[in-house]
Amino acid sequence: MSFEVVILGSGSSGGVPRGDGDWGVCDPAEPRNRRTRCSMLARKTGAEGMTNILIDTSPDLREQMLASETRHVDAVLYTHDHADQTHGIDDLRTFATRARKRIPAWMDEATLTSLSHRFDYIFESKFGYPPLLDAQVIPPHGTAWSVEGPGGAIPVVTFDQGHGPIRSVGYRLGDMAYSSDVSDLDEAAIRAVAGCQVWIVDALRYTPHPTHAHLDRTLEWIAAADVERAVLTNLHIDMDYKELSAIVPANVEVGFDGWRCMIG
Repeated sequence: MSFEVVILGSGSSGGVPRGDGDWGVCDPAEPRNRRTRCSMLARKTGAEGMTNILIDTSPDLREQMLASETRHVDAVLYTHDHADQTHGIDDLRTFATRARKRIPAWMDEATLTSLSHRFDYIFESKFGYPPLLDAQVIPPHGTAWSVEGPGGAIPVVTFDQGHGPIRSVGYRLGDMAYSSDVSDLDEAAIRAVAGCQVWIVDALRYTPHPTHAHLDRTLEWIAAADVERAVLTNLHIDMDYKELSAIVPANVEVGFDGWRCMIG
């Protein structure tokens, strides 16, 4: 089985540059330093078409979907309910309308509770408008399941992550894993990621942070998981693409908006 992975957004919660034009130490002349908020797309092509899985709906979702030329979404997987992962949720309207059906959206119970209160119209009909998403609670961590679509099924296994005071969901899709917002991983999570072809993983900045992994911690996880290739994401304004690329190990690369590769 093979499928393509596309990083739609590789930036931290404020993006790079920030809304006030602050690039930090990032060189504005380097296109790969321009980062929208974290999101990812997995797409598998088959005889009947393409299966598209979206991870998170960032506030930049509309621009991300246009840039990736994505025309439909078969499922959304949420890592957690923070604004930079969820506040583009209304941009799914055009995809649900085009498909003439609700889009399955998988998340943990905490995320479902929060989103269904804040964005109730997304999940229930309001004032004659149809709901957009069909909410599903993810199976217990470690359970194998799959997302179906025209291009065929993509296998999914989730694992638990610490994200400061809350939990977030890590996803393994086939032979790739995604950990965009994480500060702590236990041995079970490392085992879930171990040996995969590609791991896209949080590395917010060089210095420790209370809710995100910093570079040294992330590199320790990468070594422990013995992955073939790791890609850094959720990058803050103090993580210049070229400077960071020059110091990471050979099997680690710096993610950027539009980064893509084939899995399998």
